[in-house]
Amino acid sequence: MINHLKVLFIFSILFLVVAEARIKRKHKHNIHVHHLRHAPLLRDYQDQKLLFAEDPFYSESPPPPPELPSFSEPPPIPFFPPFPFPQPAQETNKALFLVNSIGNWELISENAGVSAMHINLLPTNKIIVFDAKVFRTSRIRLPQGEPCVPYRDAGSTEDKFDCFAHAVEYDIETNQVRAIQVTQGDPWCSSGGVRSDGTFVSTGGFDTGGKSIRYMGPNCDGCEWREYDNVLATDRWYSTQQMLPNGDFILIGGRRSFSYEFVPAEGQRSEKPFYFPFLAETSDIDENNLYPFVHLSTDGNLFIFSNNRSVLLDPISHKIVRTFPVLLGGSRNYPASGMSALLPINLDDPNPKAEVMVCGGNVPDAFHVVETTKVFLPALQDCNRLVITEEFPEWESELMPSGRTMGDLLVLPNGELLLINGATRGTSAWWDADMPNYTPVLYKPEEPKGLRFTVLKPSTIARMYHSTSTVLPSGKIWVSGSNTHNTYKDVDIFPTETRVEAFSPPYLDPNFDMFRPQILEDASQKELTYGTLFEVSFSMEDGAGLSQNDIKVSMYSPPFTTHGFSMGQRLLFLKIYELITETEGSYRVRVEAPPSNVVAPPGYYLLFVVHRGLPGKAIWVNIQ
Repeated sequence: MINHLKVLFIFSILFLVVAEARIKRKHKHNIHVHHLRHAPLLRDYQDQKLLFAEDPFYSESPPPPPELPSFSEPPPIPFFPPFPFPQPAQETNKALFLVNSIGNWELISENAGVSAMHINLLPTNKIIVFDAKVFRTSRIRLPQGEPCVPYRDAGSTEDKFDCFAHAVEYDIETNQVRAIQVTQGDPWCSSGGVRSDGTFVSTGGFDTGGKSIRYMGPNCDGCEWREYDNVLATDRWYSTQQMLPNGDFILIGGRRSFSYEFVPAEGQRSEKPFYFPFLAETSDIDENNLYPFVHLSTDGNLFIFSNNRSVLLDPISHKIVRTFPVLLGGSRNYPASGMSALLPINLDDPNPKAEVMVCGGNVPDAFHVVETTKVFLPALQDCNRLVITEEFPEWESELMPSGRTMGDLLVLPNGELLLINGATRGTSAWWDADMPNYTPVLYKPEEPKGLRFTVLKPSTIARMYHSTSTVLPSGKIWVSGSNTHNTYKDVDIFPTETRVEAFSPPYLDPNFDMFRPQILEDASQKELTYGTLFEVSFSMEDGAGLSQNDIKVSMYSPPFTTHGFSMGQRLLFLKIYELITETEGSYRVRVEAPPSNVVAPPGYYLLFVVHRGLPGKAIWVNIQ
């Protein structure tokens, strides 16, 4: 109603201006500004002066205004911003397509062989999937002829052989897997990421794997692990790995590891750990500071969230440059296990902001309660945002449709986010959660508060502790894992899961396929240089009236996902310079690559063209 009154008021003012102009021409005498002195649109003489400065009939020294009756209190006058005179019509964004779909699930593999505790999509379009070795079992054996791995049984102290694979390479095009042998340190609850040349780097783990580093690739068929034990400075179990602008990895935290260190070159040893008191300060009886949430800000500093507190660390000077407000309500890191993501970064802005989201988790003693009494406390239901590039930011909070612990928070190619997997009660760790959260939720960060969440179609498979998910080049979500046991169990309230699902978010509704951009890979540039222009060619079945403002180009860094946190996840919206129509249905878009390695660390990204919220299939690009 208020908006309608504003529009009526604006048109009234326009009518008065036009009417006065006509009278002015008819009677050929000056019309002074003071006649409109007390129009509600204007608050004082300076506002009028700004508004009419371009008017040829405007006088620098208008007559004094007539005196008005005095009031003991000034009457309430609503403030409206100065009304701009009509400008030539300009191209504006069309609305996003209104898609009413709530998504779709499909089972794409009955058995991936290994429960997906850790995953990372590689530039080869393979997903590296691996589990702990400590179970000494899986649902896939090593290939015939490949030697089994000898080990000493901790219970019987007997020497035995492990003939199961604890890692696989999952082909996203064929849904087939290849077993991979893990011979050295145990990668249980480790961390990882993809190096700028495409090499997968896995760090830390359990027991013999605490100081291990494993490598795979780059970009080869039939790759095997290259494993190095005892090369990290300290044990990294439940630590977080993040790429820095120079392409190096930093490792932060871990169980009883209140420090960070830098991952050395392959075959070398780490020089030393750097003591980080913040991690000790945020530990409690249940720890609740493991797998800290780490995001690279747009200024090159590291946002580090642990338990319920966060700081900004300069990894070069080793100084904390900012301390953020405490996030009230509970604990967010393992084992309370909330979720976190860096919201999309808009490179159309010369000073792009960085905003972090932290959702879910549980109260600080939830793990202790479930371990000692088997009472599963409700997971937290709040979702919180913080602009970490502001000088004095405050957390903005809202409620999700349901509580969630152990879930994943994925950034989608169109800038929306997806909350998926996990439980509504309890915490991480074996047997410590109940009531699966089967229902994914879509989050639209640009919508007004209160309108951002959409409940989507639920799965039928419980994805509990040790479940994972990732965004595919197709825009689908790969979902697998769930093992709440210290072995593989076929029959249980929550059996060990090796089935793989693909979830199609609403933007993949087939009714909109005609409006979906199809990138022409051979006609598009894939090797990018910071700050330079490049072109992407694409086709579209129905591109009638397509304009530059209808298109976005995003670059997505596929993360390493484990225990509810996607390490290194990053989505950038690039600056578009020009949309060129080649022929009907065929287009080229000229785009500026990210300006520096601070906003886009070097390496491989998925590049998507998005038409009014609908992404097409991505291509891999590399920036150096």
